[in-house]
Amino acid sequence: MKYRIEHDSMGEVKVPADRYWGAQTERSRENFRIGVGLETMPTEIILAFGILKKAAALANFALRPEKMTAEKRDAIVSACDEVSELKLIGHFPLVVWQTGSGTQSNMNVNEVVANRANELLGKVLIHPNDDVNMSQSSNDTFPTAMHIAAVLSLRQKLLPALERLIETLLRLESENTDAIKCGRTHLQDATPILFSQEISGWRTSLERDRSMLLQALEPLSELALGGTAVGTGLNAPKGFDVAVADEVSRLTGITFQTAQNKFHSLTSKDEFVFAHGALKALAADLMKIANDIRWLASGPRNGLGEIFIPENEPGSSIMPGKVNPTQCEAITMVAVQVMGNDVAVGMAASQGNFELNVFMPVCAYNFLQSVRLLADAMTSFELHCVRGIIANRSKMRENLDRSLMTVTALNPHIGYENAAKTVKLAHSENITLREACLRLGFLTAEQFDSLFHPEQMV
Repeated sequence: MKYRIEHDSMGEVKVPADRYWGAQTERSRENFRIGVGLETMPTEIILAFGILKKAAALANFALRPEKMTAEKRDAIVSACDEVSELKLIGHFPLVVWQTGSGTQSNMNVNEVVANRANELLGKVLIHPNDDVNMSQSSNDTFPTAMHIAAVLSLRQKLLPALERLIETLLRLESENTDAIKCGRTHLQDATPILFSQEISGWRTSLERDRSMLLQALEPLSELALGGTAVGTGLNAPKGFDVAVADEVSRLTGITFQTAQNKFHSLTSKDEFVFAHGALKALAADLMKIANDIRWLASGPRNGLGEIFIPENEPGSSIMPGKVNPTQCEAITMVAVQVMGNDVAVGMAASQGNFELNVFMPVCAYNFLQSVRLLADAMTSFELHCVRGIIANRSKMRENLDRSLMTVTALNPHIGYENAAKTVKLAHSENITLREACLRLGFLTAEQFDSLFHPEQMV
């Protein structure tokens, strides 16, 4: 491999000749060989950095044209566009497990943008610290990248996937308004319910999750940029924070605003705890829905068998013809991962000391993984499972007819205790509720038939 010599304030460093990063990136690459190749800084963060560095260059040009010349601005903007389009992703090798402020990833971006910009210019004009990092600190850029990445990921990936799942449930709901089945509580038979009513519970849970996620977007749209090292804004020109937030809004098409209190935005990650709480709520609801679906589809002969789900692949290497609810299993595993990530995000957010939180990379890593996994899992779940759900109406009716809890309709007429006696006799002797009620003398055949209508119990 060929190398070139780069330098920083600590001296010279050998860097791979075909990479745009510089000395500080290389030092981090050598000093933090933790999870290499598996747990590099999320691409969402790199994309966000490209946007914010471009926004910063544009704001600096407007406020400090004597330092950020048009020539520098244009070169930085062009390099940043390549970064945010992930064209240079191979030049961002650093792992999550680095300095807790994300300084080394900020410098990785500064070095890549500077070297690429200089290459575009055909001369060395751009300095990673003095130009690309102008008016900034790692302490305000990394939390800003976190917020941009979180908002873009939620809006562009997760919410559309959630919306498609809700729409599919709405369709299933409308198709099953006449499918009556046995309700269940405590995994035991309960009173009748329409399948559409059961689906409406799933749908409403997801709609509530959507509402909470939208609520969480508001604090995430506040940007720390302009706070620099400790929140005072040292070395940033007046109005830089507002100008850069306006540029980020223009570049993304999403409204961002500068954080009103930069001391809070540098040290607190409460917005991520709140937002990830909404992700955990979504994971919990998806776990419940997927479990319901695989229970309802259990069988095909010795389970509930009340719905059919798509048969996507063979389910066993030894049992021929077996098909398993694999999409349900995948999304429930994702839910478990998200719940674990929630602990990591909460713990990371609790570690703000004085003017800075130094657990930001792990907070961002877990948050963005949760968003990515939930979006992908919901897309797969909707496409390969939920979309193809079909009610097994004959099995629903069979199970309902065998249920003893439809006796609840008789409570107002024969009383709770007599209804319980009817159930116990029917169950012990494996006879119908009608036969048991008549044998006990609680109702005549005519009375029972006039009162007992399960389809009216929904």
